[in-house]
Amino acid sequence: MDLHIHTPASSDYQESGVSFLDILQRSEARGLDLIAFADHNTVSGYRRMRAEIDELELLERLNRLLPEEKKRLSEYRRLLAKILVLPGFEFTATFGFHIIGLFSPAAPIRDIEHTLLNLNVPSDQLDRGSSTVGATADVLTAYRLIAEAGGLAIAAHANSSNGVAMRGFSFGGQTKIAYTQDKHLHAIEVTDLEQKGRRTTAGFFNGSKPEYPRRMHCIQGSDAHRLRRDPANPKNLGVGDRATEAMLDDLSFESLRDLFFSNDFSRTRPYRGTGREDEFDYVQAAREEGANIVQEFHAGLGAKDSKLDSILADVCAFANTNGGTLYLGVSADAKQPPVGVQSPQAVVEKIQSAISRRITPDLGVTVDTQDTRGKAIVRVLVPRGDDPPYAIDQNKIFLRQEADTSLAVRDEIVNLVLRSRQPSPPESPVEAAVAALPAAAFDSPTAPVAPPRTGVEIVATERRKGTQYHTVRDLRNGNVVKNVTHTSARHLWHYAVSQVEAKTQPEITWHGDLGLMKKYQKVGVTRYDLAQRAADGVRVYYGVTEDGIHGEWKRVVGAEEDNG
Repeated sequence: MDLHIHTPASSDYQESGVSFLDILQRSEARGLDLIAFADHNTVSGYRRMRAEIDELELLERLNRLLPEEKKRLSEYRRLLAKILVLPGFEFTATFGFHIIGLFSPAAPIRDIEHTLLNLNVPSDQLDRGSSTVGATADVLTAYRLIAEAGGLAIAAHANSSNGVAMRGFSFGGQTKIAYTQDKHLHAIEVTDLEQKGRRTTAGFFNGSKPEYPRRMHCIQGSDAHRLRRDPANPKNLGVGDRATEAMLDDLSFESLRDLFFSNDFSRTRPYRGTGREDEFDYVQAAREEGANIVQEFHAGLGAKDSKLDSILADVCAFANTNGGTLYLGVSADAKQPPVGVQSPQAVVEKIQSAISRRITPDLGVTVDTQDTRGKAIVRVLVPRGDDPPYAIDQNKIFLRQEADTSLAVRDEIVNLVLRSRQPSPPESPVEAAVAALPAAAFDSPTAPVAPPRTGVEIVATERRKGTQYHTVRDLRNGNVVKNVTHTSARHLWHYAVSQVEAKTQPEITWHGDLGLMKKYQKVGVTRYDLAQRAADGVRVYYGVTEDGIHGEWKRVVGAEEDNG
């Protein structure tokens, strides 16, 4: 599928004399089954194609078709029987951000145009196809109105110019989070889907970042303003030059919608043309990323209940945190051959039964089988639960932190309960703040430097009966947990508590008010102990990973800017 195709209805279309039939024929030649017309702030391209077909069909009924017209109508029917064409538009929101709105072919075109009017596109510009239409609606309002109209909202070329990932802007923060995590945003279009690694846009929005917990469906589209790639400028792509392959139940808008609403992120991949020999292995790609806050691996299952308990603990932790995926029958080491699962269907049933019996409240988990390198493995897709805390056997509550699953302590359980009780207002404080942003905000980069987005901070310590009790702020999720001791602390908390109780602080290399205390490796991951001058003294952040480095902190540690 190529869900971002312009037609001559866009004022900046690059070729003259191109017909809608030409676009369909080129789509067929590129092996496309599903395309969308996404002209700038207009649906007139799709409307004009339908009007042309309607006129030809009227002439047919009147028995007045000329031979050339009959041939054209026959070709339209042949192609539209093979290719699903979705009506849509590429909307220019406030500050120039581009958002694609796609709709069902059954949606009345006038209703789609009414959505554009609600987005403040002037009525006298509905047919112009211009990317500049004056003051329109903000990004979050656009997402909401497209969704409320029954459409799919997709962030266009999010990591490039005019993209909501805000590359090239000197600020971002809560605005970028809101633009890329909003519940009315259904998918993100990226230009680097073919690339691998955590620094890709899809890697950034995979649910593993503390401030970006919602994993996003990432696709690619050509943004074609011409039939074929421009030989003089290869960046000007043609129809199907950057397409996505999707596994749909059937060729329909409803199936596409179901895909974007699903928790299965293995049903899309870059499309490289027919006859491809390098089939994309999603399990292997996950292993190359390794275990993190949203995925875990269990190589051997065995018959012991302890192994099943470990699997259930991960399921419970994912449900209480950001959701995630378990792979059973394969290790996290991408260099090791997969072990596979004997009798995979029996394992699926065993896992489903155990989750149903032992985890409360009910959790909509999907358990299925996948193939990787000739081996069958079992995959468990766990959503982020809507009714936390989730518990095993009524009393064991687990959380996920980075690549670790551990029992929740009292204050973390309290936070889970509070999360379940929070109402869902129609407009969050972030949405309201973003909608009210003045244009000058985009020209004013100066703002206080926020703490890193990973690591932990010991915010208070007191001694009671010879034992030190610490208050820990976990920067990965924002939780503040009291009464943490050297004995009860685990993993990164234990390291931070040990550093504080040892009362040994290495020399700080300061860069203004920000400082580097220590750089070290732990389980193959580079971590930093960082410091920040504040009005009440020096704040210390222990165990910060590169994912948590942003803004001025990058200068402190010498990290390269990634897609975040």
